[in-house]
Amino acid sequence: MRQNYRFIIMYDGSRYYGWQRQPDHDTIQGKLEAVLERLCGEPVEVIGAGRTDAGVHARNMVANAVLDVSLGPEEIRDYLNRYLPEDIGIREVKAAGPRFHARYNATGKTYCYTCFDGPIKPVFDRKYVYVLEESPDIEAMLEAAELLKGEHDFRNFCMNPRMKKSTVRRVDQIHIEREGEYIRFTFHGTGFLQNMVRIMVGTLLEVGWGRMSLQQVRDVLQIEERQKAGPTAPAQGLCLLQVDYE
Repeated sequence: MRQNYRFIIMYDGSRYYGWQRQPDHDTIQGKLEAVLERLCGEPVEVIGAGRTDAGVHARNMVANAVLDVSLGPEEIRDYLNRYLPEDIGIREVKAAGPRFHARYNATGKTYCYTCFDGPIKPVFDRKYVYVLEESPDIEAMLEAAELLKGEHDFRNFCMNPRMKKSTVRRVDQIHIEREGEYIRFTFHGTGFLQNMVRIMVGTLLEVGWGRMSLQQVRDVLQIEERQKAGPTAPAQGLCLLQVDYE
C-alpha cells in the first residue's frame, strides 16, 4: 500500500552540492532517493521543505515521500540510517496524510549562522563557522537588524537575478548573540530567497565593521533599482534549525 511519509533529516552539508539532486554531483536529495529506491525497488521522489545551498547544514530538515513498502516507520528510519552516508541521518519517520507536502505546507523556517572571532583558529569547528578577521560591533548590528525585520522586498538580498516570482518576504525575528568567541545570528521568517540569510549576515557584518551605514541598509531595502547589499557570507556557517507547520 502506498503511503506518504514525513521525514526529519539532519546533515553535514560540507561535501555536498546542496539539497537538490544534480547530475554528476553528490546532493542530499540524491543520496536519500538512491537509498529509498533500493528499499522500494522503484524510483522515489523526496520533496524537501527547502533547497539548502552547497555547503549548508541542517539539523531538522523536513521532507516527504510516497513509499510502497511493508516496513513500519521506525524500520524505514533504521534502514535509511544503515545505508546513508555517515554525514546524513534520519531523526524521525512518520506516516503523513496524503496531502502533506513538505515545501508547500511549510509556514516558517529558522536558520542559525555562526561566526568565530577568537585569536586561535577553531580547528574542530572549522566546517561550521565563518572565521572573522576582526570583531564586529554587536550593538551596531542589532540596530541594522531592526531595519531588516518585517515585510520587505528582499530582491537585493537574492543571488538569483532572474527571479520571476515575488521577492517579498517577512522576517519575524533576528537575534544576534555572543557566546564567548562565537557570534550567532538566528533568523525566523515565513520563507527565504536564494542566499538571502547569508547576504543578510554579510550586510550586518559590514555594518558591524563600520563599512556600511544604517542609511545604506535602508536604501538597499527601499530603492527599486537593483543594487548591491553586503557580501554573501560563506556557506559553512549556515544551518537550518527548524521548519514550521500549522
